[in-house]
Amino acid sequence: MKFLLFTLLSALLVVFLNIVTPYWVVMIALAVLAVLIRPSVWGGFFGGGLGMGLAWLGQTVYISAVTSSTLPDKMGALMGLGSGLSLMVLTAVLGFILGGFSGLLGVMFRNLVQKKRRDVYLG
Repeated sequence: MKFLLFTLLSALLVVFLNIVTPYWVVMIALAVLAVLIRPSVWGGFFGGGLGMGLAWLGQTVYISAVTSSTLPDKMGALMGLGSGLSLMVLTAVLGFILGGFSGLLGVMFRNLVQKKRRDVYLG
């Protein structure tokens, strides 16, 4: 449940925050969101990755469809990727990696500062 919540909130955070801030501010916000929601280690990585990757893919598809621009095809050819679709997939993969490591950073930071109970019989 936390995984789905974190994925959905991270996608919404990326969509609305990416408009006014650069990507690194969005990465910090995803890490803070991971600290607050407390997903597992893998849930933080894949939730943040899926949220940011799908948001970036959706934004590139939306912008390309609304503007009907040939710029993605030209940039894909310039970068040696072939078409604009491969550039969109590369953008989604980059978003997945950045979002995944942002979520993982938040989970690892929470584990670092969280107090562990010591000298207490827990059995």
